[in-house]
Amino acid sequence: MASAPMKAFARPAALLLLLQAACLTHGFKFMSNWKLPGSGAAKSAADAAVNAQFGEKKLVVITGTSSGLGRKTAKALLETGDYHVVGAVRDLDKMEAVAEIDGFDPASFTPMHVELTSFESVRNFCDELKEWKGAKPLDRLICNAAVYQPSLPVPKWTVDGHEQQMQINFLSQFLLLSKLLPDLTASDDPRVILVGSVTGNDNTVGGGGVYPIADLKSLDGLRQGARRPVAMFDGYEFDGAKAYKDSKLCLMMMSHLLHVKYHKQTGIAFSSIYPGCIAESPLFREKRAWCARRPELRRIAPPCRASRAPTAPLPLPRPRRFRKYFPVFMKFITGGFVSETEAGMRLMQVAHDPRCSKSGVYWSWNGGPREGREAALETGGQISGAGGAGGGWDSIFENDQSNKVLDIELAVDLFQLSTQATGAEWPDVSVAVSPCPTLRVIGALTERSNKKQDAKRKKQDATMPALASKADLSKLTKKHRKFLESLPAEAIAGSEYEEILAADAAAAAEEEEAPELDLAPVAAVAAAAAAEEERLLAEVECADDEECEVSDAAEALSQEALSAVRRMRRGTAEECEGEEECMVPM
Repeated sequence: MASAPMKAFARPAALLLLLQAACLTHGFKFMSNWKLPGSGAAKSAADAAVNAQFGEKKLVVITGTSSGLGRKTAKALLETGDYHVVGAVRDLDKMEAVAEIDGFDPASFTPMHVELTSFESVRNFCDELKEWKGAKPLDRLICNAAVYQPSLPVPKWTVDGHEQQMQINFLSQFLLLSKLLPDLTASDDPRVILVGSVTGNDNTVGGGGVYPIADLKSLDGLRQGARRPVAMFDGYEFDGAKAYKDSKLCLMMMSHLLHVKYHKQTGIAFSSIYPGCIAESPLFREKRAWCARRPELRRIAPPCRASRAPTAPLPLPRPRRFRKYFPVFMKFITGGFVSETEAGMRLMQVAHDPRCSKSGVYWSWNGGPREGREAALETGGQISGAGGAGGGWDSIFENDQSNKVLDIELAVDLFQLSTQATGAEWPDVSVAVSPCPTLRVIGALTERSNKKQDAKRKKQDATMPALASKADLSKLTKKHRKFLESLPAEAIAGSEYEEILAADAAAAAEEEEAPELDLAPVAAVAAAAAAEEERLLAEVECADDEECEVSDAAEALSQEALSAVRRMRRGTAEECEGEEECMVPM
């Protein structure tokens, strides 16, 4: 039996060990939301208001909850009882009817209006959401809404001048994410889920084997603003099916980039998913009508244009034929069929399952539409495989992403250009640091020392004159040149100072190679000048003195020196003939 003092000691020791383990695994992220003392009353009031409105439920925003995948996902999340779902929709009346039909709990579901064809509407939605939720952080953001317009011969345009599929599926949800990122950062377990597609991942048969292929190329269209008349991000001619695939590629690229850019600083888990081919989804409501080229197939589809008589009137488009037979094709031929309900459960799993808190993942289920195909008819098309139905909760796996999705350089361009196109403002985020007083003091001293060193380096750099051209080399003093010579070669490589030192070295080499000057002529001239000076002085001194005479020796010396100088000048002149830099003694 442990004594009472030992038990009292064990409790704080255990707490200390737990704290140490938390620091080792998560660093100081758990401290990122700590507040300074003194705001307890206001915080308590805010917490009370949040608890009264939401209780312990997590807050989720899903775009496109009035139909299809978003509708089934909202229902699955609400059935857990752990979430309050905000349905971002453009038709509130339709959403109200759907919520009543599906039995959504009004206390846990709130519809809000947003029109994804308008950036202004997206901003208004974010403002309304923040005012409505108060201090409650946002725990999940699911970007699900999408339109598919493959049969359009010409693009449809939004109020902002963008092609509809690119703005609804990507640009508006890109803006939405930028506006809600700070609210997500405040959550303990934030997740952003972008609904991708196999068509945007070209390392699969569905994405790389069916024309047109998703490809943003160099984003030439987006560099021009991607506004009317430029519909496609790649700058090429409009193709409705490709625009949809490109938008899904953009979402998957952005999920990966945001993971790299923001996950460590914010703790937000960014992921994308492919829940399978929801062949019965209203997403295909604008799919072009099927036609039959062979006569035996014309009982289920009208003849194609080339099979009709020239005078026969064109039948009205009948996309309902596609929606009738496409699910059959996906069930029994490809095995990629998934019902809306099962797809909704899969998207709910990524939002709910603790295993899916991992960031930077492209989630899929079942491993490939390969297994169990021979039993498809007996199982009603339920084939185990990625994109196929069945497999259950534990069939989820981390799927491979294509090289296009992982192209980080192009993703950065996409991020920057989309930011310009939407007017998005991304918040500055930083890694949470320890509030330890000792570390704060050390950090402050280090910062002060760094500032002093930077100021010193800046002052030293200011003493070096900026050279606009080679003509400015004369600005460098001996001190500057000596300083440059003390630097390693790589420090000045490629700069104008490298040319200076090279020129100095070349000049020094030429000086060493130059021959020594012949000083004999100079000495002769000096001697002659000295002799003549003595003779002239003697004449001056003897001018008023009749007894004073210039000695014959001095006269002879002077005449001899002058003759020698004249001979030297004549010889030097002959040697210098035709030479510009040759000097003739005077």
